[in-house]
Amino acid sequence: MIRGTRTGLRARTEADVPVLHRELYEDVAHRVLADDKPWRPISAESGHSPFAVGEPTPEAAPFSVVELESGELAGAGALWGIDTHNRSAHLGLSLRPAFRGRGLGVDLVRTLCAYGFEARGLRRLQVETLAHNAPMLAAAQRAGFTVEGTLRKAAWAYGGFADEVVLGLLVEEWTAAGRP
Repeated sequence: MIRGTRTGLRARTEADVPVLHRELYEDVAHRVLADDKPWRPISAESGHSPFAVGEPTPEAAPFSVVELESGELAGAGALWGIDTHNRSAHLGLSLRPAFRGRGLGVDLVRTLCAYGFEARGLRRLQVETLAHNAPMLAAAQRAGFTVEGTLRKAAWAYGGFADEVVLGLLVEEWTAAGRP
């Protein structure tokens, strides 16, 4: 497990899938904040759930997120679009409803950064999120990410187009901020 201050990243297990699917995928209005693909009715048991346990790939590192104090499954996090040539990746996360608003998001972003920069040797991490996703914007910025731009009306989000904000963090900014 990769440990942050309040959250940990571990491999996903089959027992995690129905919980994550029910609470993070079936909540359509929330899901569109975390995924740029259209929502489709998929059962957790189908093997096609976005939380299904699969073989590791060089392009993605999906995790189950654990709240360290309780040991409970708190959500999901991932580095995706990992580009080993350019040493970059995208970062994403989603917390279960019971774990939102408890300050775990910033620690989770930092823990995913530690994985990307320290374990994977990446040089740049990027977050793309809808402009109205205030919790993700705040967590990323508090973790050191810089807003690099806004893509106007770039994302179809549950009935309309929305602006998408791009944030980036470089390894030298990470280390300059006192992170090993």
